[in-house]
Amino acid sequence: MDSIKRYFEFVKPYKWRIMVTILIGVVKFGIPLLMPLIVKYVIDNIVVANTLTQAEKLEQLFIIVGGAFLIFVVLRPPIEYYRQYLAQWTGNKILYDIREKLFDHIQKLSLKFYSQTKTGEIISRVIHDVEQTKNFVMTGLMNIWLDMVTILIAIGIMLSMDIRLTIVAIALFPLYGLSVKIFYGKLRNLTRDRSQALAQVQGHLHERVQGIPVTRSFALEGYEEQQFDKQNRNFLDRAIDHTIWNAKTFAVMNTITDLAPLLVIAFAGYFAITGNLTVGTIAAFVGYMDRVYSPLRRLISSSTVLVQSIASMDRVYELLDETYDIKDKPNAKEITSIKGDITFDHVSFQYEEEEEIVLKDVSLDVKQGETIALVGMSGGGKSTIISLIPRFYDVTSGAIRIDGTDIRDVQARSLRDKIGMVLQDNILFSESIAMNIRMGKPDATDEEVIAAAKMANAHEFIKQLVNGYDTLVGERGVKLSGGQKQRIAIARVFLKNPPILILDEATSALDLESEYLIQEALEKLASNRTTFIVAHRLSTITHADRIVLIEDGQVIEEGTHDVLMKQQGNYYNLYQVQQLDDPNQLTSK
Repeated sequence: MDSIKRYFEFVKPYKWRIMVTILIGVVKFGIPLLMPLIVKYVIDNIVVANTLTQAEKLEQLFIIVGGAFLIFVVLRPPIEYYRQYLAQWTGNKILYDIREKLFDHIQKLSLKFYSQTKTGEIISRVIHDVEQTKNFVMTGLMNIWLDMVTILIAIGIMLSMDIRLTIVAIALFPLYGLSVKIFYGKLRNLTRDRSQALAQVQGHLHERVQGIPVTRSFALEGYEEQQFDKQNRNFLDRAIDHTIWNAKTFAVMNTITDLAPLLVIAFAGYFAITGNLTVGTIAAFVGYMDRVYSPLRRLISSSTVLVQSIASMDRVYELLDETYDIKDKPNAKEITSIKGDITFDHVSFQYEEEEEIVLKDVSLDVKQGETIALVGMSGGGKSTIISLIPRFYDVTSGAIRIDGTDIRDVQARSLRDKIGMVLQDNILFSESIAMNIRMGKPDATDEEVIAAAKMANAHEFIKQLVNGYDTLVGERGVKLSGGQKQRIAIARVFLKNPPILILDEATSALDLESEYLIQEALEKLASNRTTFIVAHRLSTITHADRIVLIEDGQVIEEGTHDVLMKQQGNYYNLYQVQQLDDPNQLTSK
């Protein structure tokens, strides 16, 4: 029940609105309770009244029915409207607040979390599970109370008419409490299992939709259908388990609700036959049995809904309880400006405690404006080094300092604001080209966006598109070529204008023309900035101020291209393997 207590953090700001909604609801549900009393009065005081003439009976009938029409036609509709409006507004506003908090939370979670969690599962919790929790507000905080108040009012009226029949009517109530205790604990677990299975289906589907080009190119449609069937069948099994138990619950509960009216009819008939009960009272009691047991049936249904919403709450709070691997210290400073001196001081790093060390005692001293190229075989630790600079991960031991300050002593967000990154596979959002460039500076003017695109050698191809800068690029930029996507990514870094630049395989897998344009843009971008370049193709980094060869997480060699070639060590061998010593090869100077 911890989830319910925590959920009230979101409910608390709207408690008065909820109370007003409940009060309006009491009036709304209370008005129909007049109907059995009207029936009793019409039967006992008008229809079978021997002291009234026919004209008097008709006069009284028209008066009481006219009054009822006034209540049901004039008074009840606006009450119904405002109850529905307030209830839905409150429920949706609470969901809005929860999703805002969740989105803020998932933006702060570490890259490690995202490497271990499917995107579809996260989306399922933010959309489906949060939506399910709305039922707790609508049902648990509003409808259940209204149904309980309705039952109490009905029982109060019934007691005023006949105590004996009222006791008979509520005699089976204890069985409800026992049934709820027996059935609903397991139902909550089954609901949670079903929600998790649904999240797995969504996660699998999201991943496979993104990978459609791979499926098509390898003709894996049949295989993927089998894989999806496994996930889908797992959800079906969990859903059927839930349905079976839910059906048992409803079978028992509805049996109880059907037995109670039969008992009332039996005893009411006996009392009427023995002359201790009027016909109008019997009719009123039959009417009130529906008024008591309809809310009771809703309470049963509401219990199922509540179980589902509480199970969804558990899953929402599981996500909210995911801890941040990267946390700012309480006294962390905000970086407002930096020069760009970066020092790796005996840095070691491992992703998990039980895993092997990825970086081993790495030390580097990089001066402002220097261009440092990190080279070596795949898996050596190059990408890990550049991931530590913006604090995507924190070092296991040692320290990284910028301008002499340990980056763990500054606010991570302000640190990243001073770093620009161009990656091998840059993510573009499915909006316009202009919006994607503005990711570097959201408040940039159109002129600034165009200037950045020109610096990135992107302006010419953008102008040729049908809608120019307003062209939608599609999800992950699928409508653009690799080279075009890279140039847009470079343009947004130009717009950001950071003092530190990180280029991770920014020109790999491109045609020669695109590579030339991008290489030219990158050299302009790297000018007067502290720059780290990760590259496999050594022809693209021969111009670097310093080349650092990384193998097995250690710095093996360090120096300019010419110095390392003269040493004829590991860098020389790697260069020879790539056959880049041919003077006719395309090189960047």
